[in-house]
Amino acid sequence: MLTPTLFIGHGNPMYSIEKNEFSQTWEQLGKKLTIPSAIICISAHWETNGTELTAAVLPDTIHDFNGFPRKLFEVLYLPIGAPKLTHYIQNTLPKENIVLNPHRGLDHGAWSILRNMYPEANIPIIQLSIDRTKSPLEHYELGKKLSFLRKENIMIIGSGNIVHNLYKVDFDNPQNAYSWAINANNMIKTLLKKNQSEALINYKELGDDVQLAIPSPEHYIPLLYIQALRNDTDQLSFFNDKIELGSLSMTSFIFK
Repeated sequence: MLTPTLFIGHGNPMYSIEKNEFSQTWEQLGKKLTIPSAIICISAHWETNGTELTAAVLPDTIHDFNGFPRKLFEVLYLPIGAPKLTHYIQNTLPKENIVLNPHRGLDHGAWSILRNMYPEANIPIIQLSIDRTKSPLEHYELGKKLSFLRKENIMIIGSGNIVHNLYKVDFDNPQNAYSWAINANNMIKTLLKKNQSEALINYKELGDDVQLAIPSPEHYIPLLYIQALRNDTDQLSFFNDKIELGSLSMTSFIFK
């Protein structure tokens, strides 16, 4: 039996401590899903030159943002790491030249979600970086190579946003959704429903609306990893399917 794999729109870091429709759904997911033996998170907020894995025994909580209330900077989410798992992945995929980073902690793309899903912090967590030198196809191919982990009770989570354009954010109208954001979000959802991996990889060819939705790749790339992990028997379900502030999509999905 394969462990579920998820792409989660993480949105505003404040959602990690606020009770709202998004954080409550994350909490419910943690209660419904089978407890994995470890979690690998691919977060938009860790980009590197080359692929890295966190290898700390006790990863720190990284507060990688500014301008938020003090209470957000006081949040600590302190699960154990999984150094043996990182070595296992590195040894299984030697051609990927994966570097183990013993100093890197967990950024908010990981802990903002996981502290709601698994508040007891009792599951080992590691992060896989986004190699900025890789093409979308190469990220997808690495995702395919990681698929063996789903057979070993390892949950892989991609944390980003389908629509993520901070230059177009409408702070005055939190419930607003620009027409181009709606169109782009729906287009990506349709491609996921149709299992169109090639089109998802070549998202830069999907037109102006998608280009506005994805002005830079880091929040979209985690989606490609999760699509790559998809199995023929998986069922696709969407959750938190909403656009906020005009140009930020919380739309998330799970394969199980």
